[in-house]
Amino acid sequence: MKVLLLLMIVCVMLPGCGASEEKPSVKAEPENRRLFKPPLLKEKGSTNMVSKLDAELLSEIDWHVRAGFYDKADLMRIFCEEMYAPGDLDETLVSAKIDSQLAALEEKKKTWPAVTDCDRLNLAFAGMEKRGLIALQNAGNTQTDGYEIFEYCLEEEHPQPETVIGYCFYHNQDLERAVAGDDLYLAFGPRDSKVEETKRLEVGNIVREELERAGLQVEW
Repeated sequence: MKVLLLLMIVCVMLPGCGASEEKPSVKAEPENRRLFKPPLLKEKGSTNMVSKLDAELLSEIDWHVRAGFYDKADLMRIFCEEMYAPGDLDETLVSAKIDSQLAALEEKKKTWPAVTDCDRLNLAFAGMEKRGLIALQNAGNTQTDGYEIFEYCLEEEHPQPETVIGYCFYHNQDLERAVAGDDLYLAFGPRDSKVEETKRLEVGNIVREELERAGLQVEW
């Protein structure tokens, strides 16, 4: 059984900070990250269109916008095709709410410092990539998803898979907690689970060193 080790970053995830992310050289494209499984807010296939957005749905729209990883098209797909079946939501209402939240986010960005913890996190993940890790942000919805995406990147996308020594990622639920103000948890480990005992410290130290080099506080 694959054991995923965890490391916690004590940082302030400014709402929407994923928007300015510079993608690492090897990363699953959004369509490949559809291992992400959004929670179902209601039974799909209802014949009654939802004509009013309830508090739970408004909350979901809010944090997805503030996460910063999704553009308008992504958000419309998530809510009108994945969380709900096509036709279950009034797309005009959803679109208007997303536009409102995106506009509010742009105003909020004007108050941000020149360098945010999200910028530091992007820098740390880029540093991990240079040192032989596949480092993934917002990778799926669970640790299992994240590890499967790592394997996909390793086997299908990496130009030199033989140089990869391990992985580091956080998933959608980790991101949601961080956007809400909690610390960010990272999963990491060696490429080959058979060398978990001998290589996990090496990989963990690379993760820790790059996070600290970028100016983030780490608890392991």
